[in-house]
Amino acid sequence: MAKGNPLQEQLLKAGLVKKSKLAEVAREQNKARHAKGSAAPNEIQREAERARAGKAERDRALEAERKAQARTAELRAQARQIITDRKVPRSGEIEYRFTADGAIRTVLVNDDLKKKLSAGVLVIARIDDRYELLPRVAADKVRERDAAMIVLDHGHGTEAGSATSEDDDYYAQFKVPDDLVW
Repeated sequence: MAKGNPLQEQLLKAGLVKKSKLAEVAREQNKARHAKGSAAPNEIQREAERARAGKAERDRALEAERKAQARTAELRAQARQIITDRKVPRSGEIEYRFTADGAIRTVLVNDDLKKKLSAGVLVIARIDDRYELLPRVAADKVRERDAAMIVLDHGHGTEAGSATSEDDDYYAQFKVPDDLVW
């Protein structure tokens, strides 16, 4: 027989317990010691598992937010690079005024650039605290990446076209006959 604990030995010597009963209890204790974990997890284990799952979910959400911020920064950097590479050199003394951030801004252009801006061939884009002229194709690429960088675009406004046609219909009813025009 394996050496039992001192209490079991005292009970055996006193004759209160049989040797077979002592061996049976020792086998049960040994089985309990070497058994694979309890079948049903207790409340502490369930709470720990819930905490782990909650932490994993928070970590996934934070990682997704970090990835979204990195993607936004990457797109903004691409837009800045497009503006830097494709900007139209400005020259001239004609002031072309436009609104940005609720204030009137001015860029100096020549007559040709002014006509192209008015026709929508050129677009004004903001990079840091300065404004640059871009061709339409480059402006469309910038708009795909960060639309907030495009400040003025006369060629990209379908809503204004529909309002203009409504205005034209209204004023058409007041058309002056040709024989009254002097």
